[in-house]
Amino acid sequence: MEINSISKPTLLFMITCILCCQLISSTVTYDGKAIVINGRRRILISGSIHYPRSTPEMWEGIIMKAKEGGLDVIETYVFWNVHEPSPGNYNFEGRYNLVRFIKTVQKAGLYVHLRIGPYVCAEWNFGGFPVWLKYVPGISFRTDNEPFKRAMKRFTEKIVNMMKYEKLFEPQGGPIILSQIENEYGVLDKKFGAAGYKYMTWAAEMAVGLRTGVPWSMCKQDDAPDPIINTCNGFYCDAFKPNKPYKPTMWTEAWTGWFTEFGGAIHKRPVQDLAFAVARFIQKGGSFVNYYMYHGGTNFGRSAGGPFITTSYDYDAPLDEYGLIRQPKYGHLTELHKAIKKCEPALVSGVPTVLSLGPHQQAHVYHSEFGHCAAFLSNYDTTNVTRVMFNKRHHTLLPWSISILPDCNNIVFNTAKIGVQSTRMTMLPTNSQLFSWQTYSEELTTSVEDSAFTMFGLLDQVNVTRDASDYLWYITSVDVGPSESFLHSGEHPKLLVQSMGHALHVFINGQLAGSAFGTRENRRIRYTNKIKLRPGSNRIALLSVAMGLSNIGGHYESWETGVLGPVVLYGLDHGKLDLTHAKWSYQVGLKGEAMDVSTNDMSSVEWVQGSLIAQNKQPLTWHKAYFNEPSGNEPLALDMHSMQKGQVWINGQSIGRYWTAYATGDCKRCHYNGNYRPTKCQVGCGRPTQRWYHVPRSWLKPTGNILVLFEELGGDPTRVSLTKRSMTSVCADMFEHHPTSKDQHTESYGKTQPFRRPKIHLQCSPGLFISAIKFASFGTPIGTCGTFKKGTCHARASYGVISKRCIGKERCAVTISNSNFGQDPCPNTLKRLTVEAVCAPTLRDSPEHTKQPS
Repeated sequence: MEINSISKPTLLFMITCILCCQLISSTVTYDGKAIVINGRRRILISGSIHYPRSTPEMWEGIIMKAKEGGLDVIETYVFWNVHEPSPGNYNFEGRYNLVRFIKTVQKAGLYVHLRIGPYVCAEWNFGGFPVWLKYVPGISFRTDNEPFKRAMKRFTEKIVNMMKYEKLFEPQGGPIILSQIENEYGVLDKKFGAAGYKYMTWAAEMAVGLRTGVPWSMCKQDDAPDPIINTCNGFYCDAFKPNKPYKPTMWTEAWTGWFTEFGGAIHKRPVQDLAFAVARFIQKGGSFVNYYMYHGGTNFGRSAGGPFITTSYDYDAPLDEYGLIRQPKYGHLTELHKAIKKCEPALVSGVPTVLSLGPHQQAHVYHSEFGHCAAFLSNYDTTNVTRVMFNKRHHTLLPWSISILPDCNNIVFNTAKIGVQSTRMTMLPTNSQLFSWQTYSEELTTSVEDSAFTMFGLLDQVNVTRDASDYLWYITSVDVGPSESFLHSGEHPKLLVQSMGHALHVFINGQLAGSAFGTRENRRIRYTNKIKLRPGSNRIALLSVAMGLSNIGGHYESWETGVLGPVVLYGLDHGKLDLTHAKWSYQVGLKGEAMDVSTNDMSSVEWVQGSLIAQNKQPLTWHKAYFNEPSGNEPLALDMHSMQKGQVWINGQSIGRYWTAYATGDCKRCHYNGNYRPTKCQVGCGRPTQRWYHVPRSWLKPTGNILVLFEELGGDPTRVSLTKRSMTSVCADMFEHHPTSKDQHTESYGKTQPFRRPKIHLQCSPGLFISAIKFASFGTPIGTCGTFKKGTCHARASYGVISKRCIGKERCAVTISNSNFGQDPCPNTLKRLTVEAVCAPTLRDSPEHTKQPS
């Protein structure tokens, strides 16, 4: 048929068919170098963003910031327990709308790695498994167990079929290029022996059999069978190699920080070390890196698991808990990604040539058949700056750093040189006040008649509550005869309670006698104290409190929680009284929970005006107040420092658990160079582990918002306040360039380029201006943003130069050179320019009247 004889409608139909066929035939495969998308090898930068840990209204902004940060892929777990809260009943609404989340990623033009699991760990309640799964007859988690495999396969098929129906896999035109089955199973595989290996291979075959059209991965699974790709998780993965040479080298969890537990310090990972780890992985052949987390978010409700994990899941990620950019981590990694992408043609083409440049220095050089060349110059020395010769040029390498040369000539990025600003975020008071406090007290003298049931002996908490509540009452009574010696001597008997619950409150005849708390390291609680008993019947009520169910370990579904005993009373005339096997009454949850006081403003509870709240500070008390939405668009948080322990809701939405537990740790040691571990670079020692609790703006109304607190111990709600997270200052801290005679002009792809000196850049948020310079030093300053101090070398003109260039502006840039600051303050020393500038809506001080801080 001649083309000229084809009608326009027919021609249009043919073109459409061709395009559709191309779309449908698009493929995702892999080889030993990289993931291959539509025939092209890709170096892929990914970041973990978990959809339930933020709100749908936040998703687009977070994802777009991830894209602007140089990401290609968004990685998320799929959380079984939120999607199937009871067998066969599914929930994909609101924060659990997985399809909407993936389509938001697709709209941004990014790919998705869908980690179905369905075991996730993730510091998530019960590791992501629904609690009802524990009670399936004959079940045993994550092993060669038919009841478990049936349930796991059914849910995995549910998710895969949903993705297929929505056409979300890449061969269908969607964004999903990878899926993961199971999660960090390797340790259990070895522990369970043959049953573990059989289960693992079954899971792999089951996943591949679902025919998604994209590769499947298994992280930390060295013996993952073909075609599953085994991948690495950790702080460093440069030593990792896949189990077959035709599989790509993938890092599914590059840990950007660490999770936080109540009573522990906050973990920070210096971005110089994180960038060093990623660059070292790439230089050794890595082609896929995923940051865990890129945005950590918030453990809303009772989703945190572990136990003892905080409501904040910030993780020191490039985007903080509120979705705001964390500098310099975000900007420095963005520059790293740009440098890596410039190297991509060479990186995906061959095996590197490794050259020794010194005792702790190497060059990894990549060449492509099309003439591309890329080099990575590494200095593994943790203390010394080193000068090396590479490609007939001298290069200065900072300790514990890697320099990237996309053309094998010019350094465009060094992992230890931060060329972007830092920011200091502060929680500031809002114009919204909480008012009209009301209270409702739990009835502490719970009677046997009101209890759910009574039986002899102590029961596992989860077996009773089925995790419907954090709280379970254990109630018994003790009769004391009038002749007991302690009634006359004043020497009170002692009560011993041992529990595997996470917190325990002991009430004697309706009065709080004391509390005890566990930790992640030692979950066994031991309460021992003298108690006041009276003649006749005495009611002992033990309130066991869960802080999230276990999420990791072999057969953790069988681990027990709650008051398991012994419970013994010492100091009676006839000796000790063992109550472990006595008659106990059980009550699940709180009466306030049963009457829905946290979500139903019209509940039948009789609230009392709380004029004396601050003085009374009663335990087990509900508090309620109203407030209006603050003006502006800054993220919001509740300042809960005056409270002790409990839960909080706004407009019926659970913000999460709060606990003013004071942090212990080592907050003295922090330096970027050398291997990172969570015990390094801790902050917050001696202060509450978590003070501020994220309040999503989308949960608020313009007026009449309802705040409800349940306080276990007796805090002061009148000092609770609503704050906004705002940028108060920006910092820049950048090394000068050390020029040599050959540096005055450099060659780039055969073209001579003039030498460019580095600049610092400062920029306030929109609507804010640089109102003052808090610190400025060209020399050898020390400290971090907010704590900078002059070093032994300092140019006296530093403050004046920066003030003149920057005050009154939203942004400014200053070149780092000796001539800019009068003269070289310390010749033959590598110097830095360090600045902290204050951001404010108006000028706080005029340049003429500001004075340099001492």
